[in-house]
Amino acid sequence: MLITHRKRLLSLYRIAAKYRLDTHFADVPEFAPIARLLRVHPASFGRSHQPLGVKLALEEMGTLFLKLGQLLSTRSDLLPPQIIAQLSLLQDKVAPFDAKTAIATIEHAKYGLGQPIGDIFARFDEMPLAAASVAQVHTAALHDGREVVVKVVRPNIKQGIISDFELLRQMAAWASARLEAARAIHLIDVVEDYRQIMLNELDLTLEAANSTKMRHNFTDSRLIYVPEVYMSAKQVMVSERIFGVPISQTDLFDALGYDRAALAKKGLTIFFTQVFRDNFFHADMHPGNIFVETMPDGRAVAEPRYIGLDCAIMGELSKEDQLIVARMLLSVMNANYTALVDIIWQAGWIPPSADKYALMRDMSRTVSPMVLKPIHEIDFASVLFEILSIARRHRMSIPPQLMLLLKTLVHVEGLGRELYPELDIWSLAKPILTAWVKSQLDPIKNIQELQARLPEVLLSTTDLPKLLNQSLQSLATLGAHQDAILHEIQSLRADGLNERRHDWIALAGFILMLGMAWWSALAIHLYLAPIFFILAIGVILWRVLL
Repeated sequence: MLITHRKRLLSLYRIAAKYRLDTHFADVPEFAPIARLLRVHPASFGRSHQPLGVKLALEEMGTLFLKLGQLLSTRSDLLPPQIIAQLSLLQDKVAPFDAKTAIATIEHAKYGLGQPIGDIFARFDEMPLAAASVAQVHTAALHDGREVVVKVVRPNIKQGIISDFELLRQMAAWASARLEAARAIHLIDVVEDYRQIMLNELDLTLEAANSTKMRHNFTDSRLIYVPEVYMSAKQVMVSERIFGVPISQTDLFDALGYDRAALAKKGLTIFFTQVFRDNFFHADMHPGNIFVETMPDGRAVAEPRYIGLDCAIMGELSKEDQLIVARMLLSVMNANYTALVDIIWQAGWIPPSADKYALMRDMSRTVSPMVLKPIHEIDFASVLFEILSIARRHRMSIPPQLMLLLKTLVHVEGLGRELYPELDIWSLAKPILTAWVKSQLDPIKNIQELQARLPEVLLSTTDLPKLLNQSLQSLATLGAHQDAILHEIQSLRADGLNERRHDWIALAGFILMLGMAWWSALAIHLYLAPIFFILAIGVILWRVLL
């Protein structure tokens, strides 16, 4: 129950009121009761709307909410554009923890490398190179002279993140039981998806495996270099130190004599190669994770490559989703919104009750003028966000992996245009996508794949008698299963009636306490009125936290 997290809830309540989050969701009817609660908290008194209130509140709420905000910045299908704009500004920079704690973690037998630090490194620099909410990075040198970076997970954060996620899950369940909008976006599933992403980010062995796989995919590549991982444990990862310029420092590229247009095209080529050749793409490509290669002393290299860092969040698609994405992108590039809606409809992302033709009209009316501009003036991110905004109004549900992909594409396109404003993503991507789609639909290739799988298919036929027997057993138990479902429906109905009864009790108590406050102010003494007013708020809080 939410009441078990009352201390944390009250802390979050204070922060939300302090930054007047009620003013950021004024247009959301479902948020109205919570908005009223925020307005009566003393922390909101005398404060007005803050343009960056959502960003500042999430940063103050702690690691989980900051990271969750960064992840939700990809979900334009769930949140309005003004909130997405704030989430994209979240900064993951915190004070470093002390070097003794980092060394103890590195030497830990279970979560670290299990050796004295002097046995592992010839030199270990106690001053961290960078510090974030999940981990910090130190520079060091191995005994053979190789320069490395050592990533160490921040101590004692896992339990807090798990506890906060339990609170979020209960809040999602509470909202889903009461709000149609929460059920429409599958809020509980969204929380569970992000819980797994966050917990994976705390396990550096997973990041090490991702880095190794991505490095293998781009062995000897002239496009991107992925540093080698030398050692890893749950909370420690030692990898090759690289030298480069952050992608955001475009002025340095001019000083180094780097060709911005070539770099921008390389970036897009890397993205499409990851998605369609490897089906393993970096899904956290913000400027802090993307560097361009230089010499260790900062001088230019002859053919600069990108450097891939922080492979904690990676995306993969099924073959079906790969084909859907390619066809969707081609439809947008060709301004063929009839085909786009047909693809979305066939993918099952739109509920049966949705008006397919109304969606098609909205797409054509809103997005067509945007793509009729000259090619170098088209803002692909704006086109995509507008499509997702329309889809959200029509209650379209997009799988999380596809949202990761679309977010990454927007980041890549934005970084590419920052490097080279005349970048033409359409002409670069269209031949790649067209060739890939044709290769997937090539009948000769499909026949060859079928021939390669023929022995496996033939062997699977031996399971037919077993499958037939299982089917008969399933039919025999179907009646019992239906009885169980009926019992569950009756239980849910009883729970719903119980929730409604609690709502009426809370409403009656609230009205009674307000009446007592008014009566005491008029008939007894003014000082009693605030007591009854506080009791009225207490009744509402009891219902919210129940």
